[in-house]
Amino acid sequence: MQVYTYSEARQKLSAVLDRAESSGSVIIRRKDGRTFTLQPFKSKVSPLDVPSIRANMSTDELVNLVRDERGRKRGWKCGR
Repeated sequence: MQVYTYSEARQKLSAVLDRAESSGSVIIRRKDGRTFTLQPFKSKVSPLDVPSIRANMSTDELVNLVRDERGRKRGWKCGR
């Protein structure tokens, strides 16, 4: 496990965070001898984990709806 002084950690914060992510943790030591462990936080929930909805529409209807909406944003209407 890599050990950094407080000053090193402050000056090279980005590198220290990268090292903690790759190795699992790093130690930061203060002048008075106190030590702290820095570890990456691992979220148990994915940001892509969203609740689903029930819609009474077919795949074709959904695809056409999305195409129509995308066409409106660009200023043109998709042909079917």
